[in-house]
Amino acid sequence: MATPGTKPPVDPVRWQPPLSAPLPPPDLSGPLRIVDVPGHAPEDVVVDADGAIWTGTDDGAIVRIRPGSTPEVVANTGGRPLGLAVARDGRLLICDSHRGLLRLDPVSRMFETLVDQVAGRPLTFCSNVVESQDGTIYFTESTSRFHYEYYKGAVLEARASGSLFRRDVDGRVTTLSTGLRFANGVALAADESALVVAETTACRVSKYPLTPSGVGEPVPLIENLPGYPDNISLAPDGRIWVALVSERNAVGEWLAPRAPALRRLLWKLPYRWMPNPKPVVWAIAVDLDGRVQAQLRTTDPRFALATGLVEHDGKLWLGCIGASAVACLDL
Repeated sequence: MATPGTKPPVDPVRWQPPLSAPLPPPDLSGPLRIVDVPGHAPEDVVVDADGAIWTGTDDGAIVRIRPGSTPEVVANTGGRPLGLAVARDGRLLICDSHRGLLRLDPVSRMFETLVDQVAGRPLTFCSNVVESQDGTIYFTESTSRFHYEYYKGAVLEARASGSLFRRDVDGRVTTLSTGLRFANGVALAADESALVVAETTACRVSKYPLTPSGVGEPVPLIENLPGYPDNISLAPDGRIWVALVSERNAVGEWLAPRAPALRRLLWKLPYRWMPNPKPVVWAIAVDLDGRVQAQLRTTDPRFALATGLVEHDGKLWLGCIGASAVACLDL
């Protein structure tokens, strides 16, 4: 694996992307309230017990947005914070692409490293995290081959190199599932009977029944999505919110089942020339039977590529990788 800052090689494989099934027409609308933050690409958003919104930007900053106050930088991971979760004790769990799974004390502003390697292998793209009522932590790694800065390499390769892990209260880490296609958002069902996990490039969200020994076989919750699912969260009414970062990429999906040499040649071009996601603000809410209960789809010149979301107090907060802002929609 190349060190951060150097473009790593790719080793593509042939893969047939899933079919794309249409969703019901969007039923959520209204103007987005845009809140500028001190940093770019606030990937995820979570809410603490005081109603403050937390996010992390691509310069490592951890930002708190208190109601009625200007966003403030509370700390900096020194890496790239991605998925977040508020733990039972009020501390913030942070997936950092370079540093692994961290925990931040908002009072002391000190970090603690919870997991930076699994079975002797350093975590490469720690992606999203959730904590259960008993303190068990579940988290994903999108790919073992690339850091966030070169996430398009994982998409171009089409290798299933993502994983799902569990960290017990005593610190022991167990691998629950491997071979996932860009494992991303993770949430617990309201009764904690199942984990819900999004696989971005597989265009699906699955349920993993929780068992005393780990997890059962995954059951698709919703699949063949017309967009790429990113982070997910549990709504107050038990639904699962899913951020769809963009529409399906026609060029990338045309290349996937064809000769890997084509993608090796493409990778030799400047990284900024790789196929880009199409700007959109897109989210759906699904029940645990996979039925779409709500959908937001719009565009906004100030905000694009929604990657994280959380419902709180009648509002849907959104994070993104296409702006230096978070957004809020009145539900």
